[in-house]
Amino acid sequence: MRRIVRENAGCAFLAVCGCAVMAWLGLIGFAWSDYETEAQPAFAALTHGHVLEFLRLVPAYGGSLIERAPFALLPGLWGGGALAVYRAVAAPCLLATALLGVWLLARMRGVGSPRLARAVTLGVCVANPLTLRALEVGHPEELLGACLCVAAVLLAAGRSPGRERPLLAGALLGLAIANKEWALLATGPVLLALPPGRRLRCLASAGVAAALVLVPLALVSSGGFLASTRAAAAPSASVIFQPWQLWWFFGHHGAPVHGLFGAAKPGYRVAAAWAGTLSHPLVLVAGLAIAASLWPRARRGALAERDALLALALALLLRCLLDTWDTSYYTLPFLLALLAWEVSSEPRRPPVLALACTVLAWISFQWLPEHATADLQSAAFLAWSVPLAAWLGLRLFSVGHRARAEPPPAGAAYETTVSSLGRLVSTS
Repeated sequence: MRRIVRENAGCAFLAVCGCAVMAWLGLIGFAWSDYETEAQPAFAALTHGHVLEFLRLVPAYGGSLIERAPFALLPGLWGGGALAVYRAVAAPCLLATALLGVWLLARMRGVGSPRLARAVTLGVCVANPLTLRALEVGHPEELLGACLCVAAVLLAAGRSPGRERPLLAGALLGLAIANKEWALLATGPVLLALPPGRRLRCLASAGVAAALVLVPLALVSSGGFLASTRAAAAPSASVIFQPWQLWWFFGHHGAPVHGLFGAAKPGYRVAAAWAGTLSHPLVLVAGLAIAASLWPRARRGALAERDALLALALALLLRCLLDTWDTSYYTLPFLLALLAWEVSSEPRRPPVLALACTVLAWISFQWLPEHATADLQSAAFLAWSVPLAAWLGLRLFSVGHRARAEPPPAGAAYETTVSSLGRLVSTS
C-alpha cells in the first residue's frame, strides 16, 4: 500500500489541484442555472431534515441526487448555506475525474509512457474546459456518470482473475445507470468485455446497485419520478431543439424560439414534429446495434479492452449526434471514453485525438455561439462529429483492427498487469 501511495502521490496531488481550479472557476454560484430549478429545492429539503420531501422533489435524474446526498449534508457541520451545498454536491463528480485520471496515468507509467503523454491525459481528464460549462449550468453529474462508465469497462476488461471483478464492474455500471439513464449505453461494452461465464453475475450486480438507488424514488415519488423519467426517455413533443445534432436542418424557421427563462434564440429552428419522438429511442437503438454487431466477436470470449472502450466512445458520440437536446456537457462522457481508448491503444504517445476533439467541442459549443448563426454552428459541429463517428465505426469493425486485437500466440513473450494501478511484470 505504501508503494502504491508513493508512486501515485504526485499525479494525485496534481489531479486534486486541477479539480480545485475547476471548482474555483466553475462553482461561483447557481443562480439562473438548471441546478437552481431542478436540484436545489430537493437538496434544500434534505438539509432541513425532510427526507420524504427530498425524494418527492428530485428531477428525472434523481438517482444522482441520492448518490450525492451525503455530500449535501456535510456543510451542515460548519453551518454552510445553500451555496456550500451546491459546491459540496459537485465535489464527488470532480473527484471522480481525479481518480480516473490517476488510474489512467498509473497504467501509462507502467508501460513507460513519456511525461508529455501523461500530462496531456491528466489535463483532458481533469482540467477539461467543457467541465467548466457543466459546472456553470448545474450538471456535474455528467462527469460522475462518465467516470463510472469508463471505470466499469476498465474493471470488466481487467486481467485479474478474481471473482469480484464482474461484481465491481456491475456495481459501477448500476450506479452510473441510476445516476443518469444514458449510462445504459455502457451496458453492452461492459458485459462484452467480460468472459461469457461472468456476464450474468455482472448484470445482476448492476441491477441490484441501480435498484438500491432508484426503488426508493419509485415508491415515494407516487409516480412523479417515473413519469418524468419516461418523458425524458421518449418525449412525444420535445420543445428542446439544439443546433448540435443530426436533425437540425430538418427543422424550420418559424415563430420566434425562446430558451430557458424566456431568453430569445435568434436564428433557431423549430423542430420537426417527428424529431422529438424518434430522438431518444434512436440513441438506445444505436447502442444496442453496436453491442449486437460485436456479439459474434465476443460470443466465446471477452472483447478486448480497447474494443470495449472504442464501442463505448462510439455509442456516446452517437448519443450526441442523435439527441435533439444535445448540449456542451453531453460531450464529456464521449471525451473521457475516447481518452481511455487512446490511452489503452497507444499509451506511449499523447492522446492527440481526445485533445483535438476537446478543442473542437469547445469551439462548437462555446466560441461559435458568440460569433455565428445557429445554422453555421450546426454545420460546423456536423463537419467534425459525423466523419469522426464514421471513422470510429470503421476502426471498431474493420478486419485489420480485429486482427490486431487477437491475443498473442502461445509461448510468445508478453506483459501482464498484476495490479489495477499499472504495475507490470514481464512473463512468458
